[in-house]
Amino acid sequence: MTKPRLAIIPGDPSGIGPELVARLLAQEGVRDAAELLLVGDAHLFEQGAAQAGCDVPLDPLEEGEVAGFTGLRHLPLDTIAPGDLRVAEVTVESGRSTLRCLDRALDLAQAGLVDGILFAPFNKAAMTAAGLNAEDEHRYMARYLGFTGYHSEINVLDELMTTRVTSHIGLKEVAAAITPEGVERAVMLAHDTLKKAGKARPHVAVAALNPHAGDNGKFGREEIDILEPVVASLQARQMQVTGPWPSDTVFLKAKRGEVDAVVTMYHDQGQIAIKLLGFERGVTVAGGLPIPVATPAHGTAFDIAGQGVANPGATRAAFDLLLRMADTHRAERAAQAEGAKA
Repeated sequence: MTKPRLAIIPGDPSGIGPELVARLLAQEGVRDAAELLLVGDAHLFEQGAAQAGCDVPLDPLEEGEVAGFTGLRHLPLDTIAPGDLRVAEVTVESGRSTLRCLDRALDLAQAGLVDGILFAPFNKAAMTAAGLNAEDEHRYMARYLGFTGYHSEINVLDELMTTRVTSHIGLKEVAAAITPEGVERAVMLAHDTLKKAGKARPHVAVAALNPHAGDNGKFGREEIDILEPVVASLQARQMQVTGPWPSDTVFLKAKRGEVDAVVTMYHDQGQIAIKLLGFERGVTVAGGLPIPVATPAHGTAFDIAGQGVANPGATRAAFDLLLRMADTHRAERAAQAEGAKA
């Protein structure tokens, strides 16, 4: 094989996911860059093609053919009846379809039949109604794969990366959830991922939790008691980690290219900044999982679903990043196989 093998799933059927998949496949160079396997119901991909006004040829294969597929192929599933599909609505049927497509893609990746997974946007409310039973899809995937190591979302915009100490929890719970161990894990996830991407000495900036970085304890002691000691400890290990920086200015440093990654304390602290800097290019990576998984950083956009106006920029950015991740993943698996033989 000279090209990575990627599974693509349509995301929430009620949102813009099927349209984004169609628009991605219509872009120059996409079909030639990898062996692509569309995983899901035929009518969902046909719906996306109709919404996008472009052609998505569905070349179905049998389960036994997956191991040797090439080109653009389709692995048919039956996850939602056409009559149960309601565009721009949160439904348990769409949530169930999302989970079943994701499960099948994870099975393929775990079996080594694909090198990575690209998914169009999910809707957490629909997935929860359908039985997600996890904080988010990243925790769901880890549990499904039986992975117990550290993992968390990584958000990527061009050359900038963000990780977070807490993610999908209520804001009132954030301060209590910030621990030295959690901060260090988030920093190390960013640092190690950047090293794998070729940064010899990444600069990771840590955002403060409180206004003015706590103002010497006036607005809270998390910076003094937790963040500063972690930063000092990592600096003592010769890592280029700085902060805690006030969160209303740290992304100015990132915008100027002074840092390679920002570690934030909670979800919106980083997401607002990233989306303002480049909503059409933002990518979310399932950081730490044993298989590469990427998705556009935006949501299902029910406000425009079905109107044929979805912007595929972030989906293409996720695809391009996944290609690089999948190549690294294949190389690591090959090295492990050689090591096992030796």
